[in-house]
Amino acid sequence: MVEALSERPGPARAGSAELVAGWGRFPVRPGRVLRPDRLGVPEGPGCILPRGLGRSYGDAAVPAAPEDLVIDTRRADRILAFDPAAGRLTVEAGLSLAEVVRLFLPRGWFPPVTPGTRFVTIGGCVAADVHGKNHHRDGSFGQFVDALTLITADGRTVAAGPERERDLFRATVGGMGLTGLIADVTFRLRPVETPWILEETEGVGGLVEMLAGLRGAAADWPYTVGWIDGLAGAGALGRGVLIRGRHATRAEAGERRLRTPPALRVPLDAPAWLLTPALMRAFNGLYHRYRGGRRRQGLVSHEMFFYPLDAVRDWNRLYGRRGFLQYQCVIPRTAGERPVAEILRRLAAAGAASLLAVIKDCGPEAPFLLSFPMEGVTLALDLPYRGPGTEALVHELNRVVIEAGGRVYLAKDAVTRAADMQRMTPRLGEWQRVRDRWDPKRRFRSAQSVRLLGDP
Repeated sequence: MVEALSERPGPARAGSAELVAGWGRFPVRPGRVLRPDRLGVPEGPGCILPRGLGRSYGDAAVPAAPEDLVIDTRRADRILAFDPAAGRLTVEAGLSLAEVVRLFLPRGWFPPVTPGTRFVTIGGCVAADVHGKNHHRDGSFGQFVDALTLITADGRTVAAGPERERDLFRATVGGMGLTGLIADVTFRLRPVETPWILEETEGVGGLVEMLAGLRGAAADWPYTVGWIDGLAGAGALGRGVLIRGRHATRAEAGERRLRTPPALRVPLDAPAWLLTPALMRAFNGLYHRYRGGRRRQGLVSHEMFFYPLDAVRDWNRLYGRRGFLQYQCVIPRTAGERPVAEILRRLAAAGAASLLAVIKDCGPEAPFLLSFPMEGVTLALDLPYRGPGTEALVHELNRVVIEAGGRVYLAKDAVTRAADMQRMTPRLGEWQRVRDRWDPKRRFRSAQSVRLLGDP
């Protein structure tokens, strides 16, 4: 969300004064937004924050102070090179994943890893080291990046990659834009035969069955995910729908033509009563009855499988003017099912009116210093923001995560405390040392880095 602010009289300044928020619409902060056609770091003092399409949920792409310069990268969206033999694509950081899919899927290529929305920039995919339904098999986005160009705090242009400026590369992938401005990225696409997904769904009655289903599907299915009724308690704790998928072959797709239905749009902010626990329980129950039950298999479009919420533009308005927190954590496999069950129990007991939660299986963690996934289970859910009580619930959930040896996803966090962040992030000190080398004065900062890392 970006809203214009009236300018106060004063000297000419780069960028326009605007209100800036993440996709959760909390918090909202003023800043100066610059939308260049070519990416660069302005000379002189002043703090900088890179921002793509604004789909991080919390305050990772929100300015820390009104004078901070937010560099909106969306106009820097050119394709620079493509090697069709290797599927290697070089693009400016502001190019969206939606454009990559639009241009390359008809040519038989698909992103190697995709989050739950295609409305993100490639630079954002790197900065958050996004993961998807295939993490258990393929890992995170950064593991398919061969090279990137970074503009550092002092204006230097630095090439980094797995074998060049490796420490800087490991700190930048998943580094939330705090090591420099990503100018371009070279990454590998994966070959596919059709735009269709062979999907298999099956209802599950509880958490133990869900976790076993995810693990059992991992060997045969590249994409797995579960939808959980986050408000079900007692014997129904963890009930939901297990979803498995893979790219369909030409023989399976036949002559089907892809037709994209017109997108719906939420025209206004929903009233608070729409998200009462009673209504949400009713919705979740209906969804479980509709999609649960016997195992079913069929072809669905890649849009329906990977990006179901993209069909509803501005869906974040369903949570009202106060916005929402999306809470996502990962619990290591060695901790077992107990912490996941405890999180679900606490959510149900708190009456936190969340729509269906998402649960996924994660493979081994990447070598990137602040990357989120680790081998285990990740749980993501929406919490309508209701003030201090919602924040207290997040801190309560964080205690469970810390005790289990897990962590939260910075791309979705808005309220975690600095002390908890340090306990969740064993490689934070190593990341800080790299940042000290390339940006000792903390020219790159965000509301999140001030909150979590003590930036001035």
